[in-house]
Amino acid sequence: MAERALRGARLGAQSFEDERGVEMAPRQQIEYVCADGHTFTVTMSDEAEVPAEWEDPKTGQMGRRVGGAEPEAKDEKPVRTHWDMLLERRSEAELEEILTERLEMLRGGEIGPPHLHRKSRRKSVSA
Repeated sequence: MAERALRGARLGAQSFEDERGVEMAPRQQIEYVCADGHTFTVTMSDEAEVPAEWEDPKTGQMGRRVGGAEPEAKDEKPVRTHWDMLLERRSEAELEEILTERLEMLRGGEIGPPHLHRKSRRKSVSA
């Protein structure tokens, strides 16, 4: 088995093909500038859709494209909380009424876990 093993070649370390006759795809250098004035370039294909912002691989800051158009401002919806959605269906007066009913049912032992029920006052029977 050891006789059939490949010797002297490092797997993936180097290519045995040469670059003669290989034509590279057309590329473009896009320059970006960070808020602190630091600039960096990114190599992209000529056919690529160039983004307005790109993260600097060295510093991690977001850079804007030099000479590019400003990105369009997106309309952001305000965040709807559970309370907002609840108020779309019920008024606060209705919610107060429902809360009062449910608390009475809980205290009366009709709903909920037994440890939350109010203990009924039992009279001790004297013999």
